[in-house]
Amino acid sequence: MSERLEDIAAAMVANGKGLLAADESSGTIKKRFDVIGVESTADSRRDYREMMFRASDAMTKYISGVILYDETIHQKAADGTPLVDIIKASGALPGIKVDAGAKPLAGFPGDTITEGLDGLRERLADYYKLGARFAKWRAVIDIDVAKGVPSATSIGSNAHALARYAALCQEAGIVPIVEPEVLMDGAHDIDTCYEISKATLTKLYTELYAARVVLEGTILKPNMVLAGKKSGKVSSPDEVAEKTIKLFRETVPAAIGGIAFLSGGQTDEQATANLNAINAIGPHPWKLTFSYGRALQAAPQKAWSGKPANVAAAQAAFAHRAHMNHLAALGQWQPTLEQAA
Repeated sequence: MSERLEDIAAAMVANGKGLLAADESSGTIKKRFDVIGVESTADSRRDYREMMFRASDAMTKYISGVILYDETIHQKAADGTPLVDIIKASGALPGIKVDAGAKPLAGFPGDTITEGLDGLRERLADYYKLGARFAKWRAVIDIDVAKGVPSATSIGSNAHALARYAALCQEAGIVPIVEPEVLMDGAHDIDTCYEISKATLTKLYTELYAARVVLEGTILKPNMVLAGKKSGKVSSPDEVAEKTIKLFRETVPAAIGGIAFLSGGQTDEQATANLNAINAIGPHPWKLTFSYGRALQAAPQKAWSGKPANVAAAQAAFAHRAHMNHLAALGQWQPTLEQAA
C-alpha cells in the first residue's frame, strides 16, 4: 500500500469498512473483564484481542484498521506472531492511541484537557517502526449547562492540542484521527449537543488550519448529535441523522479524508441504526463509517467469557456486529437483519 497520508486515510474509510477501537486502557478493559468474570492479565488481554484479530471473516471483509493500546502494539500472539502482523495479514492497518488521557483543566471545574504532547514526536517515530500508520487522540468535552461546562477555554485548549498532535503525526508519516468527543452523559437536549458540537468543530478546524495540517490526510472521529442520557429522551435515528449532517455541513471541510463515528455509550443496535440513517440520507461530501469500541466488542466479549472453547462463537458475534455496521456505513442496514442472526 502507498505510504501517502491521503491514501492511508482513504483506505481507512473505503467500501463500508470501519475501524475496530481496541485501545481500552488496562483499567477500562479490567472493568469489562470483571463483568464477564475474567481476570485481567497481560495474557488474558492478549488472548482476547488475538481472538478478534484472528476473526478472518470480520477482519478481512469489514475492518479497515485497528486502534491499539501501547501494551497491545508490543504484544505477540500465543504462537509468537506479533499481533501487528496478524492485523496486517488480514489487510487491516494497525493504529495506536497516543494521548495520555483527560485530566482536570486547572481553573475550570468540570472541564478537562487531554495530555500527552510531551515526548510525542519520539513516541510516534517508535510506533511507526512498530507498524502503526494512523493514531488517535481523544479530547473530552462534557456538557453541564447549569455549571457553564464546557467553557470556551476548554474547547479552545483541546482543539489546539488536537492540532499540535495532528501536525506531529503527519510529520511522522502517520494519519491522525482527531476525536473531539462531546459526551452524551448529561441531561442536555439534542439541540444543546448540536450547539456545543458546532462550537467544538468550528474551533477544531480553525486550529488545524493554523497548524498547517493537511486535511486530506486526517480522519475525524466525532460524536453523533444526540440528547444526553440523563435527559430521559432517546433521539430517533432520523433526527440524529438530520442534525448530525446539518452540523457537519456547517463545520467540516469537504477536503478531510473521512469521518469515523465513535459509538459513545449507545447500545450496539442504536449505534448501527444511527450510522445507517446518516448514510441513508446521502450522498455526502465525505465517507461516513464507524470507529466503534464497545459497540463492536460487547457481544463477542460476552460470548468469549475467557474460555478457549468459546472462541469460534465469539468470533461469529464479532463478525455479525462488524457486518451490521458495514451495511450501515453503506446505508443498507435493516433492523430485520439483527433478528436473522
